[in-house]
Amino acid sequence: MRVAVTGTPGTGKTTATKRVETDLDIVHLNEVIRTEGLHDGTDDDRGSLLADFDAIDEYLAGKTDLLVESHLAHHFDAERVVVLRCDPETLEERLRERGESSASARENAESEALDVILSEAVTAHGENAVYEIETTHQTPEETARAIEAVIAGDREPSAGTVDYTDYL
Repeated sequence: MRVAVTGTPGTGKTTATKRVETDLDIVHLNEVIRTEGLHDGTDDDRGSLLADFDAIDEYLAGKTDLLVESHLAHHFDAERVVVLRCDPETLEERLRERGESSASARENAESEALDVILSEAVTAHGENAVYEIETTHQTPEETARAIEAVIAGDREPSAGTVDYTDYL
């Protein structure tokens, strides 16, 4: 089985997946993109790497029993897609505390309010494969347990249960 854990930057993906107890191999995709050179250079405006999706597909090909974590994870094959969600105001604060520019933090908060990653995940994988987890007031351990419930099949799909449109 392959499970993707995705969400807007700052929702808690990396922190939570480091605490997930599972037999699946955990792939922190952003780290792999850097270390394996699976990119096409840098986006100078954002200061981030431009992921090479074909190279990532090749890297993941034939690998099973994976939990793939990244804001890009929903772009790749998965039986279940966990979308972590966070209140846009809290998300914006977290990103600024991590050193993101105000413009970048605001752009990500607006993307969260507009359900950008959720919409992409549902389009790519179908509503019945997507599980939203609201992380704003959860500890990383609580989020990890919720991800474990998705992996175990103990949680129902829940796309469209979080609404942040009032932020806009």
